[in-house]
Amino acid sequence: MLRVLGHRSTACDALNRRELLRAGTLAALTGVLPGGTSSVPAASATRKSTARSVILIDLFGGPSHVDMFDPKPEAPAEVRGEFDSIPTVIPGVRVSEHLPQLAKRLDRTCLIRSVSHGYNSHNPYAVMTGFTGGIDNIDYYAKPTNHPSIPSVCQYFGVGRGAELPGYVVLPAMPGYSQGLRRAGPYGGYLGPKYDPLFSMCEPTWKPGKVAFYDHEHRPLGEPTLPKLDDSLTLDALNQRRSLVTQLDQATARMDGLAATNRIVENRAEAFELLTSPQARTAFDLGRESPRTRDRYGRDLFGQSVLLARRLVESGIPFVTVHTEAAQGNGHWDTHSNNFRMLKNILLPFLDTAVSALLDDLTERGLDRETVVVVQGDMGRAPRVNKSAGRDHWPKCGFCLIFGAGIRNGLVYGTSDKIAAYPTDFPVSPGDIAATLYHLLGVDPEAMVPDNTNRPIHISHGGSVISGILA
Repeated sequence: MLRVLGHRSTACDALNRRELLRAGTLAALTGVLPGGTSSVPAASATRKSTARSVILIDLFGGPSHVDMFDPKPEAPAEVRGEFDSIPTVIPGVRVSEHLPQLAKRLDRTCLIRSVSHGYNSHNPYAVMTGFTGGIDNIDYYAKPTNHPSIPSVCQYFGVGRGAELPGYVVLPAMPGYSQGLRRAGPYGGYLGPKYDPLFSMCEPTWKPGKVAFYDHEHRPLGEPTLPKLDDSLTLDALNQRRSLVTQLDQATARMDGLAATNRIVENRAEAFELLTSPQARTAFDLGRESPRTRDRYGRDLFGQSVLLARRLVESGIPFVTVHTEAAQGNGHWDTHSNNFRMLKNILLPFLDTAVSALLDDLTERGLDRETVVVVQGDMGRAPRVNKSAGRDHWPKCGFCLIFGAGIRNGLVYGTSDKIAAYPTDFPVSPGDIAATLYHLLGVDPEAMVPDNTNRPIHISHGGSVISGILA
């Protein structure tokens, strides 16, 4: 059965609209939202690139930098928390005791310890766009007037768009999937829905059953997939459903407005082509990986998502994002309570295993010379432990782990103060990270794009290339 995410509503003929969507529309698969479109840029903003692809691992909820990559062993107990720190292969640099594999590989990465901004919000808006001026009651949910994501901008300028495969994929599902909403950040925004990503789907499970929000014993299991064709659904039947979708467009227009319907037709057609593309289905087939490789990444939803990200960039897809919020329950980094047990038992082992495997795998395959990997979250966590053994929101200081094509190895960039509350030098904003990615991908970081009113908007939102981390 083709399953499409969406809210329940009733069509004008009294049929349930979700069932109509389930019968064959693929708007949610491509992330289409009503909104305006922008014309093709009048002049190219591209230049010679260093990297061909990007894998972004977004640690949704705010990973605790002081309990991970910026420990403060000399700080008071209420600051340093429950974990010890261990030395890394970089002399004088320590990380959490629960990141032993990454500690051995840190000399093949660049660690930024001074990410700082003022956007205290749980969505990937700043991470995906570089824009930190969002307001939750305006920008929390995706809408057509949002700023476009970095991959969307790149595709707008002609970087990364291919004929056979999508140019931009989000795993394991759309941000907000677990709560039935669409968080701002990964979309084309005012550039139009043609620059939205392809979202995979997932049906996470736990052993045993469902878990609490701060559960520290069970991690989400499963893997991201394209929508599946049942054995009974032949390509002829799929084409019949394509015809049904065309007929349903008139009813959809009456419900949602003709202009919005017209804007999704092209995306829907592309989704049908993708669904029947042998190349795409091969790229998404994790069964083609050996059991050893799958074990290497971790047999959980996010480990398998990181492995699939490697498969996708290897197949030629230039932009892949893994969001760690797509599972209800404990698959998140928003650790207001039970911070240390969640990190120790679930979150840090996943990160240590999956990112170490990705680093090794890319290197062994020679993909490290053309792929950039970015690991970051929407914010850091407060430098003081609260009464619930958790840490609260703290966007003023956090980390970013970045490695691959064009990045200096073995570098720790920026420092924080004695309690990891504020950067003391080289502060880095999400706009700076965005500008650096544009630079590596061959897009002018100073370029402008038109918003929905045709005003020119700086794609890096005031950010500048972090030249000190470039090889």
